[in-house]
Amino acid sequence: MTMAERSALKEARRAKQREANAGRAAKMHAARLKLPPLGPSSPEPPAVNVGCSGWFYWHWRGILYPDGMPTKEWFHTYREKFGTVELNAPFYSWPTLHTLQTWMNQTGAAPFVYTVKVSELITHVKRFKGTKTLVRDFGYIADILGERMGCFLFQLPPSFDYSPARLKSLLEQLEPTRRNVVEFRHQSWWIKRVYDAFEESGTIFCSTSAPRLPDVLIKTADDVYIRFHGKGQWYRHNYTDAELQLWKERAVECGAKRIWAYFNNDREGFAIQNALVFRAMLEEAGVDPAHGKKPVLPRKTAICH
Repeated sequence: MTMAERSALKEARRAKQREANAGRAAKMHAARLKLPPLGPSSPEPPAVNVGCSGWFYWHWRGILYPDGMPTKEWFHTYREKFGTVELNAPFYSWPTLHTLQTWMNQTGAAPFVYTVKVSELITHVKRFKGTKTLVRDFGYIADILGERMGCFLFQLPPSFDYSPARLKSLLEQLEPTRRNVVEFRHQSWWIKRVYDAFEESGTIFCSTSAPRLPDVLIKTADDVYIRFHGKGQWYRHNYTDAELQLWKERAVECGAKRIWAYFNNDREGFAIQNALVFRAMLEEAGVDPAHGKKPVLPRKTAICH
């Protein structure tokens, strides 16, 4: 199969997913209205949550997953290494209630926390225009996951640049009872007016390590959230110990109550080792992964270079 043929198949599959998302969202809306909240959506997770952005990658065979290992055993193998994962799949395909039950079942009794990337129907298709009900419907995922729920990650497209109207509309539609993280891909959002609005609403500003985006840690809430995409090149960079050490110092010095960090440099399996090293650095720095004993600074925006 040629590259053009593979691209055509991928695009056809993506088109089907986009078409199905509206129907799946409607079913979750009906379920949310029919059933009362199933429990607390934002219990206290560990102080340190470090993992990878996704876990089901064919190119991790021979790296994390031994050759010949059935795919049904992959999550168990990932879970032996990490206590959290940032799920990218929900961005492309709105989860069904059956999918959510699968997430619950596959963790077993072991402590595990899911961070869920919000559907592109909200962030990329509708671009936060009239999506308040959709945001609430997607938030029902947290009620189902309960103690296994981490953050909701809203990733906006690079073409979504800053405007006061967009900032106001975005924050008004988020549910304040959820742990909301917003990741921008346009540099115009790295400004004080945005930080102040995020702090006032308790929204977490996603700090990014990525090409052509500000290389700083932004703290607008008690929690900080970092996505490692790569430096000179998206998804392929292998972070050095010195580069991770710099981010460790930023995360610790900002005085966050809780640290979330996910590695999206999945090519060549770099994310796996980078995440393990970064987590070890945080733990060695005295951030207790179970109880979060590090003192918390007064609640205010912090910018760590």
